[in-house]
Amino acid sequence: MRRAEMLVEMLPYISRWRGKIVVVKFGGNAMGDAELTEQFAADIVLLRQIGLAPVVVHGGGPQIGDLMARLGKTAEFRDGLRVTDAETLDIARMVLVGKVNRDIVGAINVHGPLAVGISGEDGRVITATARNPELGFVGVVTDVNTDLLVRLLAEGLIPVISTIGADTKGQAYNINADTVAGAIAEALEAQKVVYLTDVAGLYEDLDDPDSLIGHTTADALAARMASGQIEGGMIPKIEACISAVRNGVESAHLLDGRVPHVVLLELFTDSGIGTMIENSRPKADKNG
Repeated sequence: MRRAEMLVEMLPYISRWRGKIVVVKFGGNAMGDAELTEQFAADIVLLRQIGLAPVVVHGGGPQIGDLMARLGKTAEFRDGLRVTDAETLDIARMVLVGKVNRDIVGAINVHGPLAVGISGEDGRVITATARNPELGFVGVVTDVNTDLLVRLLAEGLIPVISTIGADTKGQAYNINADTVAGAIAEALEAQKVVYLTDVAGLYEDLDDPDSLIGHTTADALAARMASGQIEGGMIPKIEACISAVRNGVESAHLLDGRVPHVVLLELFTDSGIGTMIENSRPKADKNG
């Protein structure tokens, strides 16, 4: 009976989101869990089969860190961004393009020949420039060329994007996946951008598990940023969320990627499960 009730609850959302683009950033420790990756892949295929147009942007921080450790390199972070010298850039390209991207594409294609793996360098999807000389080859997105992505979506395919971009001279940059997901969502005029993280969402008090923030706005998040309440790896996520909803994306969502089928629970249930960010005052309906 509960399963039937959930299906009925999903129906209006299926109708509402049909034909809409949803950008999903897959990252964190969930990527290292084979069962969660398999469930994520099935959920993405389900989104496509019921009429949405999902685009997957993936990170690979833990995997990059693991390979660096095996090679004897020590990772350094500043404001949640990995300092990237030439050797670290090569490692990032190998891991993101050659390993993580292929794993996600393979997991999705178990359910049908739908996923196409690309790098931000392919078709010059992501044009980048150096973010800060002190960070080395860490890039900031200067342009998103949606031509290739639009063609793939028109064919009913699911783009899976690794976040290596390049400047106009061909120099590659490692770009934070949260930033890329937001930029692609803006460029594609997506309905939603969804971030799968290692926490349930934003909290009023990190030490209080009952203080999860269900709704918030770009202005409220900007105030939290200015007051120093948001730190470390959450900074790029929140910056990307603020930019996305202020530039045409209807809503951004922060979810715990370790929860099975969390994307479906957020998009297709009345109460949702994580933190939803909108540009203006949230609607009474969590998924409105």
